[in-house]
Amino acid sequence: MIVSRDYKYIKYLALGVVATLISTCFSNRKKQNNELQVKDYQTLVNDGVLRVATEYNTIAYHVDGDSIKGFHYDLVVAISKQHGFKAEITPIMSVTERIEGINQGRFDLIAHDIPLTSALKDSLLLTTPINRSKQVLVQRKKVEGDSVPFINNQLDLAKKTLYTVENSPALLRIENLSNEIGDTIYTKEIEKYGSEQLMALVAHKEIDYAVCDENVARALVDSFPQLDINTQISFTQLCAWAVNKKSQQLADSLNSWLDSFMKTTEFEELYNNYYKP
Repeated sequence: MIVSRDYKYIKYLALGVVATLISTCFSNRKKQNNELQVKDYQTLVNDGVLRVATEYNTIAYHVDGDSIKGFHYDLVVAISKQHGFKAEITPIMSVTERIEGINQGRFDLIAHDIPLTSALKDSLLLTTPINRSKQVLVQRKKVEGDSVPFINNQLDLAKKTLYTVENSPALLRIENLSNEIGDTIYTKEIEKYGSEQLMALVAHKEIDYAVCDENVARALVDSFPQLDINTQISFTQLCAWAVNKKSQQLADSLNSWLDSFMKTTEFEELYNNYYKP
């Protein structure tokens, strides 16, 4: 079956809207609860519920027919079964809202690829590394008649405008890259959209350049054959989950489980299912 590019564009933007509506309803409900508190491991054991924030995308968490799939979703399910938790997983498209949710006690865990940067280590307690990724430039392939310059290397980014997810870790890298090339690189942050939606906007010529997580970009690029994702913006970075800075026991428990589980064939099969071609 041939699927039109317009359909794919609408599909991925619609997924962003649906995820936003879900997260907004969840946030409004939680804001009405005056008993929110930062929970540590023993409190979670007593309550039996692990409240998790993630991003709605092909890699982390998504609806596929009548089931839910995703690398981080499957990991959360596995750890919840191991510890006897009930997992309450909420897709939150905004990086800022996920971090605020952890700091305010609305969530116990962010299960998403969070790069191990100094800035994030100051605001979150990061687990042992689970994955690695980098930021890449998403642009349309060079075709005759397209007046938008094709970016072959980072020096060509001077005076260009790059779109990112709101409060993306890529912003700091772009700022540093601007200093490295000795010229200005402009950025615009898109609220409530993730990497998949930014890719759809580039593909449909709504914007010219976006900076996205490579893992998500590679998982989706076959759906948008007009896109190129081969220009790197950052070096490869280790990525982890995150909990509140006060939840040291929870972090220790997660690290112990992750260190053990990542040595199993079950983890290898899970990883290959989402990250290997």
